[in-house]
Amino acid sequence: MKRDAIDLGKLNVFALFRKYFIPTLFGMLSMSVVTAAEGVFVGHGIGSDGIAAINICIPVLMLFTGVGLMSGAGASVVASIHLSRGKVKVARLNVTQALLAVTLVTVVPSALMLAYPSATARLLGASEHLTPLVRDYLLWFTPMLLFQVWCALCLFIIRLDGAPKLAMVCNVVAALVSVVLSWLFIIPLEMGVKGAALSGTIGMFMGSAIGLVYLFRYARRLRPCRLKWSLKSLRLSLRNVGYQCRIGSSALLTEATMAMLMFMGNHVFMKYLGDDGVGAFGIACYYMPFVFMVGNAIAQSAQPIISYNFGLGSLERVRATERIALLTAVACGVVITALFVFFPHVLVGLFIRLDNPAAHLAVDGFPWFSAAFIFFILNLAVIGYYQ
Repeated sequence: MKRDAIDLGKLNVFALFRKYFIPTLFGMLSMSVVTAAEGVFVGHGIGSDGIAAINICIPVLMLFTGVGLMSGAGASVVASIHLSRGKVKVARLNVTQALLAVTLVTVVPSALMLAYPSATARLLGASEHLTPLVRDYLLWFTPMLLFQVWCALCLFIIRLDGAPKLAMVCNVVAALVSVVLSWLFIIPLEMGVKGAALSGTIGMFMGSAIGLVYLFRYARRLRPCRLKWSLKSLRLSLRNVGYQCRIGSSALLTEATMAMLMFMGNHVFMKYLGDDGVGAFGIACYYMPFVFMVGNAIAQSAQPIISYNFGLGSLERVRATERIALLTAVACGVVITALFVFFPHVLVGLFIRLDNPAAHLAVDGFPWFSAAFIFFILNLAVIGYYQ
C-alpha cells in the first residue's frame, strides 16, 4: 500500500498545512454529507415529520462522535510526542488502549438503547405522534455508533502514520455508500426512516472497516499491539486513557455542548411550535455539522504539525502553523455566514418543499442561526492549538 511521506519537522509550514487541510476538509465534509443526504431524501420522501424524528436522535450520534474525537485527538497527541522522541512501541501501546477504550464505552449504552427503544425515544423528546418514527430509526441507527467512534479514532491515527489521503478515502467511501443506499432505501424501496438509518450504518461500517484494516495490517509505525492482561497493565492502561481523555476533552466538550443544545432545542421547539418547529430546527441542524467539520478540519490539519514540532522544540513553526489556522478559520467563517444570510431559500429548499410550514420557519431563522459561525469556527481552531 502506498503511503504519503511527510516530514513534519522540515517542510514549509504553509505547504504542510495545505497538504493536510485539503484532504482533511473534503474527508470531514463527506462525513456531514452522510447525514445531510439522508435528510434530503427523508425530507422529500417522508416529509418534515421524518426530519424531526431523525433530528431527535442526532444528539446521541453527536455525543458518541465526541467520544471518538476525544480519544482520537488525545491518542494522536500522545503518540506524536512519543514518535518524535523515538518511542514507537509506547506510541503503538497508546493507540491500542484508545481503540479498546472507545469500544467498551460505546457498546454498553448502545445495548441499552436497543433493548429500550421506546423509552429512549421519549427521553430524547419525541411526541406521541413522532415516537413510532423515532423508535424505528433508533433500532437501525444504534449499531452505527460503534462504527462512528472507530472511524473517528482511526482517522487521527492514520493521519499521524503519514497517510492523510487514506483518511480522506475512509470518509469518502462511507459517505458515498450511505448516500447511494439512502436514495435506494428511501425513494425506490420506500423503507422510510428505517432505510435512512440502515444506509448510514452500512456506510459507516465500510469507512471504519477501511481504517481498521489499514491500522492492523498496513500501518507503518502505529499498528495496534497486544496488551498484557494483568492488574498492573490495567492500571497503566487506565492512566494512559485518562491522560488521552484530558488532552482531547475539548473535542468531547464541543460535541457534547452541541448535542445538549440540539437536545434542548428539540424540547423547546416541540413545546412551542410542535412537530413543524422541530422539523424546521432539524433542517438548520443538518447544516451545523458542515460548519463544525470545517473548524474541525482546520484544527486536525494543524494538530499533527503543532504536536510534532512542539515535541522537537521548534516553537516558531508551532506559532506559524497556528497563524495559518486562524486566518483560514476566519475566511471560512465569512464565506459560510454569507451563504446563510443571502441564500436561505436555496438551503432550505434542498430538504423540503418551500410551501411546507416548517420551511417558512426555517427560512426566517437561518440568518440569525448563522450569526455565530465565524466565532464558532475560530474557537475550534484555537481549541486545536491547545490540544
